Amino acid sequence: MRALLGFLRAIPLLLLSPLLTTVPALALLATDAAFALFGRRRPPANRTPNTRTASVVIPNWNGRDLLAKYIPPLIEALAGHPGSELLVVDNGSSDGSVDFLRSTFPEVRVLALPRNLGFGGGSNAGFEAAANDIVVLLNSDMRVDPGFLRPLLDGFTDPTVFAVSCQIFFSDPKKLREETGLTQGWWENGGVRVRHRIDDRVTSLYPCFYGGGGSCAFDRAKFLELGGFDHLLRPFYLEDTDLGFLAWKRGWRVLYEPRSIVYHEHRGTIGRAFSQSYIQSVVQKNFLLFTWKNIHCWTKLTSHFFYTWAGAILTIVFGESLERPSLWALFKAFLQTPAAAAARWRARQLAVVDDREAFARPMGGYYRDRFAKLETKPKPSVLFVSPYAICPPVHGGGVFMYQTCRTLSQLTQLHLIVLLDDPREEWLHRDLTALCASAEFILRLEGQPSLPGSITPHAIQEFSNRDLEWLIHRKIYCDGIDAIQFEYMPMGQYWSRFTRIPQFLFEHDIYFQSVGRQIAGMKGVMKRAAAQFEYLRALRYELALLPRFDRIQVCSTANLDYLTSFKPNLAPKLDAGLRAGIDVHRYTFTADGRKPGTMLFLGSFRHAPNTEALSWLVQKCFPHMLAGRPDVRLTVIGSDPPPKHSLPDYGPAIDLRGFAEDINQPLAENALFVCPILSGSGVRVKLLEAFAAGIPVVSTYIGAEGLSSTDGEICALASSPEAFAAKAVHLLNHPEEAAEMALRARKHVEEHWDMTVITHRLAEVYARELASKRAS
Repeated sequence: MRALLGFLRAIPLLLLSPLLTTVPALALLATDAAFALFGRRRPPANRTPNTRTASVVIPNWNGRDLLAKYIPPLIEALAGHPGSELLVVDNGSSDGSVDFLRSTFPEVRVLALPRNLGFGGGSNAGFEAAANDIVVLLNSDMRVDPGFLRPLLDGFTDPTVFAVSCQIFFSDPKKLREETGLTQGWWENGGVRVRHRIDDRVTSLYPCFYGGGGSCAFDRAKFLELGGFDHLLRPFYLEDTDLGFLAWKRGWRVLYEPRSIVYHEHRGTIGRAFSQSYIQSVVQKNFLLFTWKNIHCWTKLTSHFFYTWAGAILTIVFGESLERPSLWALFKAFLQTPAAAAARWRARQLAVVDDREAFARPMGGYYRDRFAKLETKPKPSVLFVSPYAICPPVHGGGVFMYQTCRTLSQLTQLHLIVLLDDPREEWLHRDLTALCASAEFILRLEGQPSLPGSITPHAIQEFSNRDLEWLIHRKIYCDGIDAIQFEYMPMGQYWSRFTRIPQFLFEHDIYFQSVGRQIAGMKGVMKRAAAQFEYLRALRYELALLPRFDRIQVCSTANLDYLTSFKPNLAPKLDAGLRAGIDVHRYTFTADGRKPGTMLFLGSFRHAPNTEALSWLVQKCFPHMLAGRPDVRLTVIGSDPPPKHSLPDYGPAIDLRGFAEDINQPLAENALFVCPILSGSGVRVKLLEAFAAGIPVVSTYIGAEGLSSTDGEICALASSPEAFAAKAVHLLNHPEEAAEMALRARKHVEEHWDMTVITHRLAEVYARELASKRAS
């Protein structure tokens, strides 16, 4: 009944909703058109403030009890900074706050306003009255650490620093830290999103999206140049977010200083005076007004007005949410359209960088690329980002990554980010971690919910997550990263518009090619249709993504040729032969002593092409093998094997072992290695390992892609089940011929696929690209 009544009350606004979005959109468009004709941008006046002293400003409204409690520690903290002042701006309190302050704390300046101007208005009055260049704005319910001020003042290291924010704690450690001072902001689904981060790895000055209005130091002159807190956002909330974004667009910086500590004791001032529903409607309204004032890119604004209207309609059905506006909040914002247009004009006068740049600069990696002094090091710092566990190297990509990292750790300062499926996997990386400058592990992320109708490939959606993006940027900034190595195409979505930090992507396989090859073997119309759609969106996405990178590594010249057949201008950026390889000396070449009639299949069955290959092998090839050689035996090794009952029952002829810690023994004792791969892309590390170990190989042409295309040169090749079985039986029956082929394969892998040699070449490419970036 309550929901029905709410719907009925919303009907008038529902009918007006197209008007509530169309009128503001036209008003903003008219404002931009007028500014293009008559507007002028005002250049920023950057000067270095005096950081020896500060004015601490506290807005107060009926907070006498809070002042009595938190003024004394603040006076004590200011005692070591001669010339600093404490100014309380009283917003027309009725609890005797002014008389109390003047009688109890005569050293405190009191600015008594005749009426309540709200947080923003009271703060603005305090800035106008402040005597020092740096103004520290504190809520009345903030308790300061004795040494909080000096780190704030020291944070103004450059004439372009606008604000330095404190780190915020709650006195009660059991209370959830909803605010920390380390703020993040981004654009999503037609609106700005903001949050506070908890990250103990940030231990010194770090960029943030905005400085919290009740726990931050500001350059007074810059604050006044921006016009202070905008009365457009009355009565409360988002004034500080608005000011921070204005500052970034002005070309200034907002920083977070974790060594300046304050304690937020209450968070109840607004909550005690207003209802929760009213507060929520104000927040929703102000998010709209923030966008109408500050977002000047019409691509973003177009999506904003669509999501605003759709979100308001959804709110009627699903209820209130801070993620979307209600019709009532939209109506209240609509009433402020003229004021929003005027604020937009002022914001355009102040902006010297665009929206995209302003959203990017507070991100740690982007900030380092834009502003940090990048020094040449004896060994460059390289960030290596893997979407999968590297240890134990049970899959081909894991082997490539593990052996690359072992050598690369000797040639660079190597830093790792590794995504895990299980926290216990971190322990398995302990030996690799010991070789690296740093390593951080996070559990495999949920990512965004899969959207079947989206044009974004499923593999991208699976790994799309703000926490991973934050971690990458924090490591770039805090660890002084010089170059970034992304593994697998889905990690490519974390590419950034860096100008001095080169970015590399290793295409372990070409994703759209791999998906396309799986379609033919799929059963069911719906599965094939879904795969075809994934192929099309992967083709679109991957070919648009790759040109952004400085260099793209592929497994082989076959992969290189395939990509350039779709996008010829990619050729200058493509490198084949820098990543796919093995440490050949770690594999013992065994020519004799192999068990007659035995075959080996290796592969992780979490990789769909291996599951498909095994099914093809045992169902279509193995009967022909048994007919040609009845004593043939097949050993299957790999993590996450399929259930035995899912395969034909050949009794002891097939040994399904599962994961093996050491594959050297099966490589040494079996007579033949089979690689019946029918789909996928890239170079199969299992073949490189087989070549190095001296076990003769029979493979499909797709399985040997990038390694060999000539039958019998270094491996036997066949594509049909009958031909594959015939090749296998022939090699089992002619071990001398098989051994000669295996010897040629060992020499081939030594000359072309040794990881130590190719990783040295990779490090040289890093150095060349880094020098080129820095020079330009």
